[in-house]
Amino acid sequence: MLRRSAALIALCAILAATVARAAEEHFFDSDGVKIRYVEAGEGEPVILVHGFTASAMVQWQLPGIFTKLAQDYRVIAIDNRGHGKSDKPHDPAEYGPKMVQDVINLMDHLKLDKAHIVGYSMGGFMTGYMIANHPDRIISATMGGAGWSQADDPRLAFIEDLAKSLDEGKGVGPLIIQLTPANRPKPTEEQIALINKMLTSTNDQKALAACIRGMLKLEVPEAKLKANQVPVLAIIGDLDPLKAGVDEMQSRMSNLKVCVIDGADHMTCFTNRKFVEDLKAFLAEHAAEPATVSAGAN
Repeated sequence: MLRRSAALIALCAILAATVARAAEEHFFDSDGVKIRYVEAGEGEPVILVHGFTASAMVQWQLPGIFTKLAQDYRVIAIDNRGHGKSDKPHDPAEYGPKMVQDVINLMDHLKLDKAHIVGYSMGGFMTGYMIANHPDRIISATMGGAGWSQADDPRLAFIEDLAKSLDEGKGVGPLIIQLTPANRPKPTEEQIALINKMLTSTNDQKALAACIRGMLKLEVPEAKLKANQVPVLAIIGDLDPLKAGVDEMQSRMSNLKVCVIDGADHMTCFTNRKFVEDLKAFLAEHAAEPATVSAGAN
């Protein structure tokens, strides 16, 4: 198993190098924090915001989502602070709403008044906060693998255990257990150790601990869900434990469409072909400007 994992890591490195050549890499200063982003394509801007422990490469480029969207849009994928090649502060106060501000600052840096915002998992919760607090900067919003971020949600009690585990250099075991579908056996200690080995080799655990603590500040009041005017798509796997938050959001949020992917869990939803199909259909439906067809187009 370990040999297969090593081979998988090596293959991912080769794929990453190949994918990287298809996008331009840039950096900018976001209130003193260096943030990396990549972009490709032309058209309406689509900003991709990845999940916890991931990066623009892992979440969007390797699964092919970035390339597929770049066929029709100007696609910009950010490495959130604490992740990828962006700076990695160790203070929880440097995360949460400041991560959303990084997206706003990126738009200002690129002189974009508005963009389609697409987030997954942590990026989805960030997108929800952006909908509530910066709706004027959004053409449409997609929350993948994420639902309503509520204040004092008892389901978030595991976060301190996760942060403590990361602070102690023990990895993301509490998160792995939390995201395991209810109808599946909990992962073994060996499986958790293997996942930790892969994730910690590319991440700063102190930064991740600070980041996950900062995420508790991304709560959205129910009144803002009800008053929402932004077109929102939620894409969730039917086996994802976070689907409960999507169900709660669906009963309260205005202008929300929900797409459920059968047989998908939190870790497989975004790699399912239906994810990008549903996303592209939603983006086309909510274009800021009517699409134009060039001569000779199919």
